[in-house]
Amino acid sequence: MRKSTSARRRSHDRGAASCGLSLVAIAALVVVRTRDPVAQSVTVSFYGVLLAVLFVLFQAPDVALSQIVVCAVALPLMILLALAKIKKQREHEP
Repeated sequence: MRKSTSARRRSHDRGAASCGLSLVAIAALVVVRTRDPVAQSVTVSFYGVLLAVLFVLFQAPDVALSQIVVCAVALPLMILLALAKIKKQREHEP
């Protein structure tokens, strides 16, 4: 008996979702294991993009757009600005 088109699509969507979840889990471990703050801001940005892709797979493009703005742009930018300010303050200390 042949599978219907919707049954094949559901199994394909399940495979893509499980692959996306696996990638997000691996990326989360990479973020946690990264010790350098600058490298960690880059990895958290990549993690945010992966989460956005996962949200698109789960048919939530509005949440994906918010995720890209917050996790892939704003958060790494704030981390890098804070690190630059700390470095500047340490240079001026006697």
